[in-house]
Amino acid sequence: MTQDELKQLVGRAAADLVRAHVAAGSIIGVGTGSTANCFIDALALDKSHYRGAVSSSEATTLRLHRHGITVFDLNDVDELSMYVDGADEINHAGHMIKGGGGALTREKIVASVAKQFVCIADASKQVEVMGRFPLPVEVVPMARAAVLRRLKALGGEPVLRVHADGAVYITDNGNEILDVKGLQITDPVALEVQVNSWPGVVTVGLFAQRGADLCLLGTEHGVARIDYPRA
Repeated sequence: MTQDELKQLVGRAAADLVRAHVAAGSIIGVGTGSTANCFIDALALDKSHYRGAVSSSEATTLRLHRHGITVFDLNDVDELSMYVDGADEINHAGHMIKGGGGALTREKIVASVAKQFVCIADASKQVEVMGRFPLPVEVVPMARAAVLRRLKALGGEPVLRVHADGAVYITDNGNEILDVKGLQITDPVALEVQVNSWPGVVTVGLFAQRGADLCLLGTEHGVARIDYPRA
């Protein structure tokens, strides 16, 4: 199967998982990106079963609205039983790099209040050591140079994210993103804590302190479920 077909496969599998394990009338947390879009499309086929969703980005909100799915502000929701999102990389412990779509901060916020984090990905995203995919770091614009120097000191090669026309990429929160190449992330939890502590960093795209609880991984043999035990 092609990568797009695998994304559609895991999107449908995630919608089936939600239908089987999330009570009718619940609100679902929904991520951002091409794989999350496949989940939204599959979820829409059974949208009457749910009250609606909490969205992690303006792009996801738009897609949910197009399907007629009600979008709730997280401030108006007490809890989410499940959050479903993709990943740019995921390791054997369920730690992830996320933020290729630019929504890392809101994704991390929504994931933090969900009882269960379901990662949906194709097999190419599964890695032994993270860092092949550039690590996104969302920064307040005035802190860009200071944070860039700190990332270089770690051995990374940070690059300011720009659009194809050269315009600086701006997140939904009005910030910028540094994409860090050249890292081998052997201790994701420690690196997440370290980078998040720097002044001017909004969040780093490491989801290790709160990783995935399970992954639905699209492979040439179908969808494999991988569960990650939590302490």
